[in-house]
Amino acid sequence: MVAELIIAPEAQQDIDEAYCWYEYRRPGLGEEFLHCVDDCIQVICRMPELHAKVHEEYRRALVRRFPYAIFYEHAGGTVYIYSIFHASRNPQEWHNRLV
Repeated sequence: MVAELIIAPEAQQDIDEAYCWYEYRRPGLGEEFLHCVDDCIQVICRMPELHAKVHEEYRRALVRRFPYAIFYEHAGGTVYIYSIFHASRNPQEWHNRLV
């Protein structure tokens, strides 16, 4: 069963900023990034319990080909995505967003 999906505005901003950064570096690369993020989100929605919990009830899924992690929570048949976070950033930043 596919879970309902809610993407926080901050997570959407993360996606938009990364898209622009990759697209500026090489035309088409931003589209590839979006495709990989979308694939990861689809897996999360199909199997929300697949990924390990990293803090309380929050889980982390890694985006294929790009150094990004998706932080989300699954509750009551709904997936809440809180952050699309570059892996080299300070972990305290994603932690602050979740709490």
